[in-house]
Amino acid sequence: MKTRPDWNDIAYFSVIVRTGALAPAARELGVSPATLSRRMKAFEASLGRRLFLHGAEGYTLTADGVALSDRTRSMEEAARQITLWRDAAQGPVPVRISAGTWTAFDLAEGLPEYWSPTAPWVPEFMYCDRDRDIARREVDIGIRNRRPDQPWVARQQIGWVEYAVYASHETVEGWIGPSWDTALTPSIRWVQEHHGDRIVTKANSPHLAAALARAGIGRVVLPTFIGERMAGLTPLSDPIEDLRSPQWLVSHHEARDEPPIRAALDAIGDYLRRRQPKQGSGQT
Repeated sequence: MKTRPDWNDIAYFSVIVRTGALAPAARELGVSPATLSRRMKAFEASLGRRLFLHGAEGYTLTADGVALSDRTRSMEEAARQITLWRDAAQGPVPVRISAGTWTAFDLAEGLPEYWSPTAPWVPEFMYCDRDRDIARREVDIGIRNRRPDQPWVARQQIGWVEYAVYASHETVEGWIGPSWDTALTPSIRWVQEHHGDRIVTKANSPHLAAALARAGIGRVVLPTFIGERMAGLTPLSDPIEDLRSPQWLVSHHEARDEPPIRAALDAIGDYLRRRQPKQGSGQT
C-alpha cells in the first residue's frame, strides 16, 4: 500500500518553489543544500514524478511540479494563518512590503508619518525591481506601476507617478546610463532610446546614478517626488508624458482584511496619496 507524501517534503518543496533555488531554500529551512537535494530526489521517487529541471537558472518546475505547486498553495496559506494566530498573542505582526527603488526609499524615509511602534503591524521592506509573488505570499503588500490582472489580487489605484530630468546644473550635457546588469525600467529605457549617444558613465543602481548626477557628471531621470526634494539637483524638464504611470497598491484578496494587513494597507495608501500626483482611484 502506498504511503502518503511526507508533510516535511511538501514544505521543503514549497520553499524551493518560492525561492527559486536550492541554496536560499536550504538557508531558510536550516538544512544543508546537499540534504535538501537528497530529500527532493527521494520525494520525486516516492511520487513517481519529476518535479524539477536542474540547470544554471536554478530549479525550474516541470509540468508535474507546477501542478503540485498549485496544490500546495492552500497548505502555505494554512501555515501562514497559524503563524498570524500565534503572533497575534505575541505582539505586532510583520507585514512584508515590496516596491521599486524610489518608492521603497520613500516609504522607509517617511515611515514616521504613517507608522508608530504602537501599531498592530511591523513593516518589513523588501526592495525588488521585479514583482514579488503575492499568490505565494512572498510579500503581503506590493506597490506596482501597472494594473495587476491576477484574479487573487486585490488592487486599488492610489495615484500617479511623474518623472522628469534632473542634474546638478543646467549646463550639464551628458547622461548617466545603465550598466549591463541593470534592471531595464521604463525610465532607463527612455534614456537609452532618447539620449543613448550622450551617455558619459553608467551605474547599475538608481541611487548611484543619482549620486553621479549630484556630482555633476550627467543628467538622470527621477520620479518627481524624489527629484524635487533631493539636495544638489535641479529640474531640467517638465514631467515626461511618456513615463507618467499609475501606482497600484496590491495585496492578496484573502489577506487584505486580516487586521495587521488592513491597517498597513490603509496607512500606506493614505501616505502615498498625500505625497504624489494623483488621478482617479478604484478598487476591485
